Amino acid sequence: MRRIAVPALSAVTLLLLPPAAAHASPAGPPGVPTVVEAHTELGAITVAEESHADTYNRRKSFIHWARVEGQCDARELVLIRDGENVETDASCKPVSGRWVSPYDGGEWTDPQDLDIDHMVPLKQAWVSGAWAWTQDKREAFANSLDDSQLWAVTDNVNQSKADKDPARWKPPLEAFYCEYARSWIDVKHDWGLSMQPSEKEALTEMLATC
Repeated sequence: MRRIAVPALSAVTLLLLPPAAAHASPAGPPGVPTVVEAHTELGAITVAEESHADTYNRRKSFIHWARVEGQCDARELVLIRDGENVETDASCKPVSGRWVSPYDGGEWTDPQDLDIDHMVPLKQAWVSGAWAWTQDKREAFANSLDDSQLWAVTDNVNQSKADKDPARWKPPLEAFYCEYARSWIDVKHDWGLSMQPSEKEALTEMLATC
């Protein structure tokens, strides 16, 4: 399994944390490109129809919430990264804090009210080219902390998104369209995934709100 770097909280820091620790300021996902960069990346992405949908199996195709370092898995590290005054127990599980969901503006103090969203859903990645990846690469994608693939968001908002692309689903908060499009484009570009014509059109429209 690939070890994944954590920009806002180093592995050394994690190993030195006491059994119960507080983490103060949210960092948010790294690597969201500028509008100009996003337009350039969008132009470089292959436009193609989806394929291999009938071979997708979420559990078998993508191993997610892998342990990254010490007791902490990728889900827990996103909650720590994206929250304010997050307190964790001895197993690295967040037990309290404050989170603001960028998709809808919802504010939460119970981590159970949040899901960790894959910006590009796992099935969407599969039908856009990940079906041809190695298992190790799919695991790295599902747990990636090096880019803006993972976001802490309101649970029912994430569930309404499911595996839809931007042509079929957009975040409720229109003020987030610009960042959402830039993040989606960057993840697909950096991982070499394709997109459908309708998806590209929707992203172009969302970039126009920037």
